[in-house]
Amino acid sequence: MVNGSPRGKYPVMAVSDYDTHVPQKTLREKCVLSLKYPKPFIKLGNNAVKIATWNINSINARLPNVLRWLEEQSPDVLLMQELKCTDDKFPAEDFRKAGYESAVHGQKSWNGVAILSKRPIEKVVSGLPGDKNDEQARYIEATVRGVRVASIYLPNGNPVDTEKYPYKLGWMDRLTAHAKELLAQEAPTVLGGDYNVIPEDRDCFDPALWAEDALFRLESRKKLRELVYLGYTDAFRACNDDDHQYSFWDYQGGAWPQNHGIRIDHLLLSPQAADGLEGCAIDKTPRGWEKASDHTPVVVQLRI
Repeated sequence: MVNGSPRGKYPVMAVSDYDTHVPQKTLREKCVLSLKYPKPFIKLGNNAVKIATWNINSINARLPNVLRWLEEQSPDVLLMQELKCTDDKFPAEDFRKAGYESAVHGQKSWNGVAILSKRPIEKVVSGLPGDKNDEQARYIEATVRGVRVASIYLPNGNPVDTEKYPYKLGWMDRLTAHAKELLAQEAPTVLGGDYNVIPEDRDCFDPALWAEDALFRLESRKKLRELVYLGYTDAFRACNDDDHQYSFWDYQGGAWPQNHGIRIDHLLLSPQAADGLEGCAIDKTPRGWEKASDHTPVVVQLRI
């Protein structure tokens, strides 16, 4: 991890690169307007929907924090990753009491994804299509209020000199193939989750340190671009062009107080969802709570 990753060797992923459907100026203006409100995640009318993604790093260890955040921010949908529990150990009843239905694809001790929703959850698909032998619980998809949503926990891929990195790249190929099929349905779609990919230098506190890590290797970033270039919009970058905006801070090395983070949690919107984009922001507050996850929520607001 001693070699740098100069921008010249990998073209900067400009905000305009992410969007192939809605004029970028229009998107940015809409986002700025919505984020002028005192609390950026206030819903504006009955047609607005708030969808969040959050790697909670063990649901049973983090349950009080998740319930607190749901009460404070009241998203319509929460996409969760890294549950680290089986379906029967998932605290569905606690979420039901908080006003949320749940769809879960769990796994003992590792992985695990879920969808929470205030509205009925329909047409649930557990597992990423394309490999019937893949038993890792990293993908769940459903429809809520006419929006197709997916909770994604993309493989980490480290160490890169083991079978874990080819598995990551192959998993990304499968995700891109399925995302293309979802686009063909021409429905509002939100692919949210922990992608374990840092898109570009400005999404990382120290690019040289991460240069050969699976999260930042050129191959990983190329695969993410292939997915985005199908016609998806990175909701956060459509609304925020600032450098050093992060969604993950390691527990070690004082990463959180020093703001040594990376942006690896993304919300990708289909053209139909991007048409209704009103705002997207990273909510850093829960990262500062006691017993916090090393990730923090990313929230998008759409008008459907």
